[in-house]
Amino acid sequence: MPDSADPPWWHGARGEWLVAAQLVLIALVFLGPRTLAGLPEWPAALARISIAVGAALMLAGACLLLAGLFALGTNLTPLPFPKPHATLVTTGPYRLVRHPMYAGGIVLAYGWALLARGWLTLVYATVLLIFLEIKSAREERWLVDTFPDYPDYQRRVRKLIPFIH
Repeated sequence: MPDSADPPWWHGARGEWLVAAQLVLIALVFLGPRTLAGLPEWPAALARISIAVGAALMLAGACLLLAGLFALGTNLTPLPFPKPHATLVTTGPYRLVRHPMYAGGIVLAYGWALLARGWLTLVYATVLLIFLEIKSAREERWLVDTFPDYPDYQRRVRKLIPFIH
């Protein structure tokens, strides 16, 4: 039960609006229009390759997302704000990237865009990537405030893409 001093959820003090926006973007990726009149057809040669690559990316993204989900254990919360009494998880997929669920979701979204062969879906996946970059930056400020070891973890482990970013 929230502390009586906690602001109401609609104030978004723990990232509630970030979660709502993320859900809208995820719905857009998977359910939104895939193309617009006037956009070129997906090239036939690319269509064959994109099905296989898209399916592989979806599988890899889902595995990374689920591994991150399970690794958090009791620290898991739908909000980007850490739970009270949470512990910093740096093992499992969190050794590869600081935000494996976001990274997995991004890979999953691009995989779906290739599998669905949608130009707009590629755009939506890119918007989701940019949004998760912004959301994770906000989340990391909360994590730095919560966990004294987080700055060291930030220096050692990349944010979303192993060894790169």
